[in-house]
Amino acid sequence: MASTRFAEVQMAPPIEVFAVSKAFTDSTHEKKVNLSVGAYRTDDSKPWVLPVVRKVEKMLAEDDSLNHEYFPILGLEAFSTAASKILLGDSHPAFGEGRVTSVQTLSGTGGLRVAADFLHGVLKYTSVYYSSPTWGNHRLIFQLAGFTNLCTYRYWDAEKRGLNIEGMLEDLSKAPENSVVILHACAHNPTGVDPTQDQWKRIADLIESRKLFPLFDSAYQGFASGDLDHDAWAVRYFADRGFEMMGTQSFSKNFGLYNERIGNLVLMLKDPSCIPAVRSQLTLLVRGCYSNPPCHGARIVTKVLTDPALFEEWKECIRTMSGRIKEMRKGLRERLEKLGTPGTWDHITAQIGMFSFTGMTAAQAKHLADKYHIFLLSSGRINMCGITTGNIDYVAEAIHDAVSNVTQA
Repeated sequence: MASTRFAEVQMAPPIEVFAVSKAFTDSTHEKKVNLSVGAYRTDDSKPWVLPVVRKVEKMLAEDDSLNHEYFPILGLEAFSTAASKILLGDSHPAFGEGRVTSVQTLSGTGGLRVAADFLHGVLKYTSVYYSSPTWGNHRLIFQLAGFTNLCTYRYWDAEKRGLNIEGMLEDLSKAPENSVVILHACAHNPTGVDPTQDQWKRIADLIESRKLFPLFDSAYQGFASGDLDHDAWAVRYFADRGFEMMGTQSFSKNFGLYNERIGNLVLMLKDPSCIPAVRSQLTLLVRGCYSNPPCHGARIVTKVLTDPALFEEWKECIRTMSGRIKEMRKGLRERLEKLGTPGTWDHITAQIGMFSFTGMTAAQAKHLADKYHIFLLSSGRINMCGITTGNIDYVAEAIHDAVSNVTQA
């Protein structure tokens, strides 16, 4: 057989969340439960197309003026503007001052990649700091964009099952000037633990004094608490203090538009005269990567965000989703405490958003999969949407067994 240059390619490590989801799919157990996938599920364990999204899709289908021509390289401007105002607040003075610009991206992941390419390729930044733990894609995105100093800052306090604010501040105090700091705007993934407003102020003070660059990853606005303004508080606080910064937005979760890949990259500058040059560089980066973004999701989100009646319908949808998650948190905690499960479980309800960092070990997670066909990540992170009124007792009893009887790491 002829030699091939591909023979030297090494097998890449599996991506855990997809491997666990496949294990769930392959299982034939009648009570199997998937607590791993990062997507909303109804109380029937089904994906949910938001009613307001379905309504707008029908409107778009009947609009004969629409076509499938290419979008501009930087996307649909009406979408980017509306999305930016959701994040920063539509009355923020930076809009009137011309200090905000934004770019439609391929969801939050694409926004982070464009941001990373710009920060490294144009501004020549080489250091990035992300929380320990964080969403599994953060490091990979910045590594592939060329960042050479990839560092973590302490975040999760395993003993207290909460935020290690002192460790976070200590680690960031040692970051070199012009380091990029990735901050979760709300509903921290994977822990579900967010800083308090006072803690955010301390974080902002340190970032300002150390001349670091804040990059907010906003994947759950509205979806976390049910309140768009509450979930954007940290971003708006930084904006009000005059930081130059970036923010990436995903509409996968809060619109249920997962595979439409609809996202936005927001940039806030101090000098509006710099924006034309910034947009020109972003244009080159997008052109050389994916050329231009898709239209369907952008049209849906734009219509909803700019129509007052549809906007109210959407806000009711996100209250429905966040409300169901809160109920499952409350129910799981109550059952674990009633069973006398070792440890404390108040962190289940103290955390926010889709994910909960349970504190379970990899061995306990394996026990749940092997014995009960309940599938979760080895870190102990679970998706609260995988819990339903139909399986919550089964899940609680399984967790009780694992925590009570599996002690090894």
